[in-house]
Amino acid sequence: MDVQFREFNPFDLWIWLEFENSPSPMEQQYIEELFNSWFFLGKLGGFNAENLQVMETGIDISYMDYNDNYETSTMMAPMHNMGEFEYLEFWGRCWFDLGTSDLIAVDILINALTQLSHDYVPIRRVIFGGENEGWPVGKQSQAVFN
Repeated sequence: MDVQFREFNPFDLWIWLEFENSPSPMEQQYIEELFNSWFFLGKLGGFNAENLQVMETGIDISYMDYNDNYETSTMMAPMHNMGEFEYLEFWGRCWFDLGTSDLIAVDILINALTQLSHDYVPIRRVIFGGENEGWPVGKQSQAVFN
């Protein structure tokens, strides 16, 4: 799976997927579940790179002292909005407002898409940002929900 970045605006971001074949309804369900799960983790502030206490501790976390009050000293990092996933032939796309979530969210999504592509839905490439010729992204395409 090839990963490409175009103009990247975290508050107005289209994520494009190019598939090996037109995805079946079951494959579309896998894709949409992945993106919905990723968004809801982001909506709850799960992609806050300022609070990665377990990862920063290292390999041995047995009996680790976790600072429960750490989140009060960091800025909130929630995603704001997500559009409906759309398909056109071998392409899929979805619109996001990543809000103040940290870019670790993008790495996590790429990791999940890589595994999804290996195991369930062959993805030729994922593109973050920009537009694709032949499939404009006007305001009418951004069916946003909170």
